[in-house]
Amino acid sequence: MPSALLIRLRPRGPWRYGPADGAHDGVDQLYRSDRLFSAVTLAMQKLGYLEEWLDSTARASQSGIAFSSFFPFQGDTLFAIPPASIWPPPTAQVTAPNPVFLAKIRWKSVSFVPLSVIDTLLTGGSILAEHWLPDSESSCLLRRDRPSAPPMRVAIRQTVRVDRLTRKAHAPAAAAAVEFEPNAGLWTLARFKNEAIEDTWGERLKGAFRLLADSGFGGRRSSGWGQSHEPEFSRGEWPGFVFPKLARAIRSSNGSSRYWLLSLFVPGAQDSVDWRAGNYQLVTRAGRIENGAGSGAEKKSLRMIAEGSVLAAAGEPAGAAVDVAPDHFAHPVYRAGIALALELPEIAEAAPVEEPQTEEAVIEPCEPGIETSERERANPDQTAIVADEPGTPSQPEEFGNGAREPEQPGSDPEPPGATEEQPATTHEEGDDAI
Repeated sequence: MPSALLIRLRPRGPWRYGPADGAHDGVDQLYRSDRLFSAVTLAMQKLGYLEEWLDSTARASQSGIAFSSFFPFQGDTLFAIPPASIWPPPTAQVTAPNPVFLAKIRWKSVSFVPLSVIDTLLTGGSILAEHWLPDSESSCLLRRDRPSAPPMRVAIRQTVRVDRLTRKAHAPAAAAAVEFEPNAGLWTLARFKNEAIEDTWGERLKGAFRLLADSGFGGRRSSGWGQSHEPEFSRGEWPGFVFPKLARAIRSSNGSSRYWLLSLFVPGAQDSVDWRAGNYQLVTRAGRIENGAGSGAEKKSLRMIAEGSVLAAAGEPAGAAVDVAPDHFAHPVYRAGIALALELPEIAEAAPVEEPQTEEAVIEPCEPGIETSERERANPDQTAIVADEPGTPSQPEEFGNGAREPEQPGSDPEPPGATEEQPATTHEEGDDAI
């Protein structure tokens, strides 16, 4: 079994990872794996391991190290984007004392689910709906019986530049940032291909994360944003030490040829993916180069498969790093689409949780001693008001599992990963590989 390194970061202050449209008043859903790879690459350059690092990852036929994206944690609870094939959870795997209570839970508003819940659903177990509460601030599924503040929230921070000579203040500038609770933060996984890779890069990788914890991740690092306390490391066999039930199910099954992505993904030459099956989303990534040569130049945009997607493939997806440097640039600029994927076992198909369709499905339960029919006759014009589900300003394109496809029916869908020649329309702040 391959091994993996679990890294936890407890932020000292706000973090900023810009959204797809580059707006200052919003942030991206999460700190993605391609940006994390770029940050680690810049750290390896400062530590003197750049060429050796690129030979082992971006320039290798199959990378020796794969990162997940950064996901939130709170206390001992790790959250992640659940597989698209099991979320919203199937009706058969959700129990509740009252069907009205069950219908009120807005499962689609949840982006991050505890790993224990994902582990249970993937192995055919059931969850109790009354134990869980979707949190609108963090988009996390939280325990209802353990009241606490959400692990993170988005806040608008204002800064003012002051001239040191004239002591005059410039116009204030506002930017959105992610703020974390004291017992919360972000976690990621680094999976090693084999023991030799781990022996070579294990300690070096820890050093890179310690350096980045001091210098910062994401945007506005010159203002102290993106810093964290001393990283916490734990090592174990992948995937057993984070998904114990799932690891046992995989060992006892013949496999399903379905793979859940915990990172962004661009198919490599060795990958064989059935784009007509699966359940996946595309996101477009772009940004600017950050290094000594040509810093600030726009990179080519790149379509990638998003985290949480489930792919149908003949073997575990490996992915690739793509050179997105502008034409005639001095050196390659890599965007990592290296996959951290987990094989899913076969479980019985079940219908997803249905959203309430009528007023009766969302009204409060009847009071003792009063029948529903009597209440309806007493209030014939009563109408239940249901809040809209929270949305996101720019949703990624959806494909697979019956969703719309990029081409007209009858034509083969274009595989993701092709670079686009138009100027990039999305921008990242900092952490670009060289």
